[in-house]
Amino acid sequence: MRIALAAFPERYDLPSRPAGAPATVQDAHRQTHFLLSQELALLEQAMNLQIDIVAANAKNRTPEAAALLGYWSRVFSYLADACALMSRASYASCPPLLRAACDCIAAQRSLVADQFAGYHDWLPVALGQDRQHAAMTIEMGRFRAGSVLAQDERLGAIYRFLTDLSMPHFGATALQTAPDSNLQNLRLAFADCAFHLGWAELVLGWLLTLADAQLETATGSGIFSISDDARAACEGLGRDLRAAAGNPRRCHADELPDGRRLLHNFRRAASGAPRRVAI
Repeated sequence: MRIALAAFPERYDLPSRPAGAPATVQDAHRQTHFLLSQELALLEQAMNLQIDIVAANAKNRTPEAAALLGYWSRVFSYLADACALMSRASYASCPPLLRAACDCIAAQRSLVADQFAGYHDWLPVALGQDRQHAAMTIEMGRFRAGSVLAQDERLGAIYRFLTDLSMPHFGATALQTAPDSNLQNLRLAFADCAFHLGWAELVLGWLLTLADAQLETATGSGIFSISDDARAACEGLGRDLRAAAGNPRRCHADELPDGRRLLHNFRRAASGAPRRVAI
């Protein structure tokens, strides 16, 4: 089967102002880009560096490159879409996308570790014809890489929290739909699209970490041609991404020994008092 990379974007731009959106959405976009401008600039650099590496390997037609590029494409789209949703204060929509991004990064690492054995088995039967339904068939080729996530402390911790947030747990629902609650009131907000600094910082921290992990995965795979300049750019940007994601002043989550998470600096506005929330 012949393999070709048929299309890829020329560059990535941060989400633009949502003209015509409700005032609360436009305010969320404004505050996100004002208060988190440095972190967003780092994300934009990381996304464009990914595109540069893909462009430099556009003629790599090996099955191994096809396997990684397929998953990489999904990661890129998940990160781009989650950033757009975050800038519109649609925070509850971000965890499922970011959880899927973790899965696809882990799948790439698992394929490299196993020398693409599963993909080589799948590719010869990937496409076929279903004469009964007059349809082209695509063999599902079910594949999971949970062991990779379990072995990676950074990705594993994020994945476990994102999984809990993506499930219909009572506490996860309360955290996402009633973030302003206190001991006296469960303050629900239906389809809330108002800016929340804590949620924005949480989501953006995950975006930075996953963008860094994807660059590490691509450059360390041994499948793609990486120039010395690109490798140096990845290493320098990686340090900046990790420093920004690990900034203790922003809202972040620590995993506790009992499996719960402790959120630090969880607040709606920059002027608000920082809170800790254990969930």
